[in-house]
Amino acid sequence: MENKIVMEILNNTVNNISDIDRALMLKAQKRLDNLTKPVKSLGRLEELAKLIVGISGKDDPEIKNKVIFTFASDHGVAAENVSAFPQEVTAQMVYNFLRGGAAVNILADHAGARVVIADLGVASILTPHPRLIERKINMGTKNMAKGPAMTRAEAIRSIETGIDIFERELKLGIDICAIGEMGIANTTASSALAAVFTKKKIEEITGKGTGICDVSLKKKISVIKRALKINLPDPKDPIDTLSKVGGFEIGALAGIILSAASHRIPVVLDGFISGAAALIAYNIEPKTKNYMIPSHCSVETGHKHILKYLGIKPLFDLSLRLGEGTGAAIGITLVEAAVKILTQMATFKNAGVSQKNEK
Repeated sequence: MENKIVMEILNNTVNNISDIDRALMLKAQKRLDNLTKPVKSLGRLEELAKLIVGISGKDDPEIKNKVIFTFASDHGVAAENVSAFPQEVTAQMVYNFLRGGAAVNILADHAGARVVIADLGVASILTPHPRLIERKINMGTKNMAKGPAMTRAEAIRSIETGIDIFERELKLGIDICAIGEMGIANTTASSALAAVFTKKKIEEITGKGTGICDVSLKKKISVIKRALKINLPDPKDPIDTLSKVGGFEIGALAGIILSAASHRIPVVLDGFISGAAALIAYNIEPKTKNYMIPSHCSVETGHKHILKYLGIKPLFDLSLRLGEGTGAAIGITLVEAAVKILTQMATFKNAGVSQKNEK
C-alpha cells in the first residue's frame, strides 16, 4: 500500500510535465534579433534567454527567487575504502553548510540564492537546526558491493521526498533552482548509475572523486564492477537502478528535477552527482531534459558521458569537482544575465540605432 501511494505522488508529478513552449521561443528569438547588437552576437546567452522563455512560458521571465537544493546522504559502499575521506565528513560538512562556511554558501550568496539543506540519509543523528530539513530515509544506504543499496520502496520514497521538499519551498517562491549534494562515496554510486544508463565501460566512467590515488582508483573500479554484477540493475527501470546502486540524495535530487519541470521551472545542474540524478529523472520522464541547464563539465571523467547521453551542453568548464551546488550557483548568474539581456536591452527602434545594411 505504501509503494502504491508513493507511486501515485510520483506519477501525478510526471503527468504534469509538458513540453516547453517552442512557439514562444521563436517569438523570443525575433525579439533578440532586434536588440541593439549583431544577430546572435551574444551566443549562448541568447540561447539561454530563449530557453527560459520556453520553460517558463513567459514573454518577460524574471529571475528573482533563486534556490539551491543541497542534499546530504551517506553511502554504505564507503566501507570498501573508495574515498580519500572518512564517512564522518558528510555530517561535518552538513554542519559547515548550516554555519555558512562552505563554498556553496559563498557562491550562493554571490548569486543571490538561498540554500536549502536536507538530510536524506546521513549515517549519524544530526543536531537539530532551524535551517536543516530532516528527511532521513535510513542511516545511509547499504553497501552496494554486497547487495542492493536500498529497497525499491526506499528508492521511491527518496524521489518522493525530493518532490515534497520542492513543493514546500515553492510556497516561498522559486523562479530558478539548482541542485547539489554532499555524501562520501557518492561518486562511486554515480559512476555505477552512469555506467548502467550510458553503457560505457566502468573504466571510462569512473574518476578519482575526492582525490584518491591510482591504486585506490583501480579498487574503486573493481568495487563498481562487483556491484553491477551482484545487483544486475535494469536500465529500462530507473527506480530499480536507483535502488540497486544509487543513493538517497541522488533519488531526492531526481525528485527536485521532476517537480521543477512539472511547475515549468528551470533546473541548473551541478557536476557529476547531480548529473546522475538527471539520468534518473530523464529515464523516468524524457521531457525533463528540456528543463535542465548543465552549468559546467566536471573534472570527474564520467560527467562528460552523462552530458553526451542527455544531449545537453555545459555552459563552462572551470575544472571544478567539488559538488555541493558550487558550479550550479555560478550557472544561475549566467542564466540571470541572459534573461536581463532579453528583458532590459534596448531594441534598434527604441534606441534610435541604425540596423545592418541589407544588400
